[in-house]
Amino acid sequence: MSAVSNFSPCCYGGRSVSFVGSNSMLRSTAGIHWRATAWASRRFENDTFRISRLALHHSRGAIKDPSIRMTLVDERLARRGNVAKHSEILAYDLVQGALVRWSSVVDSSLPDPPTAVFLHGILGSRKNWGTFARRLAQEFPTWQFLLVDLRCHGDSTSIKKRGPHTVASTALDVLKLVGQLKITPRVLVGHSFGGKVALSMVEQAAKPLARPVRVWVLDATPGKVRPGGDGEDHPAELISFLSTLPKEVSSKRNILNALIQEGFSKDVAQWVVTNLRPTNSLGPSSSTFSWVFDLKGIAEMYQSYEETNLWKIVEEVPRGVHINFLKAERSLHRWALEDLQRIHAAEELAADEGGGVEMHVLEDAGHWVHTDNPDGLFRILSSSFEVVKS
Repeated sequence: MSAVSNFSPCCYGGRSVSFVGSNSMLRSTAGIHWRATAWASRRFENDTFRISRLALHHSRGAIKDPSIRMTLVDERLARRGNVAKHSEILAYDLVQGALVRWSSVVDSSLPDPPTAVFLHGILGSRKNWGTFARRLAQEFPTWQFLLVDLRCHGDSTSIKKRGPHTVASTALDVLKLVGQLKITPRVLVGHSFGGKVALSMVEQAAKPLARPVRVWVLDATPGKVRPGGDGEDHPAELISFLSTLPKEVSSKRNILNALIQEGFSKDVAQWVVTNLRPTNSLGPSSSTFSWVFDLKGIAEMYQSYEETNLWKIVEEVPRGVHINFLKAERSLHRWALEDLQRIHAAEELAADEGGGVEMHVLEDAGHWVHTDNPDGLFRILSSSFEVVKS
């Protein structure tokens, strides 16, 4: 797979833009010069989001800013180019399919391509979704995918946010960001804590959310958070242990070993140390590392996650909203029988056309669904991107 990416990277309003697709679909010159082939026209002739050859053709004269330089690069370089400068609201990446109209980035008068927003869980970051989003962009080239660092996480940590740090305030951040970017999400995907954030986005505002909009809540329930059983990782305990560690450490390996000795799984320990960055510009050879998250704020966010109840939005699902719950077969998160029964009851109540509730199970996966079984998750989520309705 190849990608068209920008160097510096090229950012619009604080975002980095990656174009993902195959070499057969893209050609690059010193300016931007694209031609949709007959294949592309036939491929999308039945899609309501039609791609015309005119819309995909840009002459050299269309690009007035000489600082914008595009080149074909391999996937490895494209991944580096995904690192975005943050807006004043949140840090984010925008991964775009090959057939997304280039002009929509620089000309807001053109119709927006359909957009999906991906939200990570506690102690995660937008990078958790990078590989998965690029795969979606290649398979569904008319779509774009917005990946964000939630408040107190990743590159958004440097953007100071007023408390309280809650599910609701986190959702409002994302709503403000999509409003600033003038995009209207048609799909929201949230993992764990991010799943409740997605539900809260629907609860708080009809716009800038589209109708219809599909919401995916991955391995999370709308209400009470039940910790796993013996031998399973407990987020509250993990946050508490991390708060005892120094803000700067000399070795990632030492932190990894300390987490494992404390009883956390190797997978979780390896995931946690991805939040360590070199403290200076020397790169990986730096002698010290520091955490990129605001742990005090994250502790508040997790407490809110445990306490927030969003069953009402599920049991009284708004018209035009379809809420999908995905339970991991081997989830560390304990799904109670009453939760499953309540979701199935909500399925029956949501009978209005264009709205609904649906339950899915991802086989052979624990809580980390996008790494445990990415192929299975891809197949389940793909139904949301196959048809774009006006």
